[in-house]
Amino acid sequence: MKKLVAYITTGYPSLDFTIDITLSLKEVGVDTIELGIPFSDPVADGPTIELANLKALQSGFKIQHLFDISKEIAPKIDTLWMGYFNPFYHIGLDRFISEAKKSKVNGFIIPDLPFEEAQAYKPTIEREGLNLIDFIAPTDSKERIKKIVSSAKKFIYLVAYTGITGAKHSEDLKPIIDSVKEFTTTPIYVGFGVNQATAKEKVKGADGVIVGSAFIKILLDDSLTNSQKIDKISAIAKEIKEKINE
Repeated sequence: MKKLVAYITTGYPSLDFTIDITLSLKEVGVDTIELGIPFSDPVADGPTIELANLKALQSGFKIQHLFDISKEIAPKIDTLWMGYFNPFYHIGLDRFISEAKKSKVNGFIIPDLPFEEAQAYKPTIEREGLNLIDFIAPTDSKERIKKIVSSAKKFIYLVAYTGITGAKHSEDLKPIIDSVKEFTTTPIYVGFGVNQATAKEKVKGADGVIVGSAFIKILLDDSLTNSQKIDKISAIAKEIKEKINE
């Protein structure tokens, strides 16, 4: 069965909401939760997730909140922390590793940490039984793909196009998926621009999809109550999970 990873901005609109939406998503078939760490300059994310980051920070989000929430979530569903390298560097990778192990978080997604630079940290992370997710882009050469995927674990994050999350782009992913599969059997999950309309097409040849902006748009809809947001996001997640497995 093909997998669904759901990105949620931690702490927005509230800490309790993050716990509630995560557990609801688990019930409708989401396999992995990507808890986004709010950051002031999320360079790989589009305006939707950027706004959610800003609102979370304005409402008082602190990194300790991430650690506290994760203790409620991670024992119940596979959980990864998605964040930019600045907080990991500022607070210290050792602290993040320690807190992840305490809460049963399974690893990190750090989109602004290039593969070459990540090699300074990846052995430490993996030695502690955690994962650092590797990225592949359609612009990567076969030589670079081979190098990146040679040590990839858990899954490979295939960026569906060159750009930011949530943008409306379409690219033929078959050549890049075929190239990755030449060198590894590690699962390939497609991210960027995945929603109800695109999920079935984007998952072709891959093992799963990563959905963020499609959920966060609803998170930001102030015309909805928190309960309505949970219901709507969960319904979309259920639809996407069904579509990628048709």
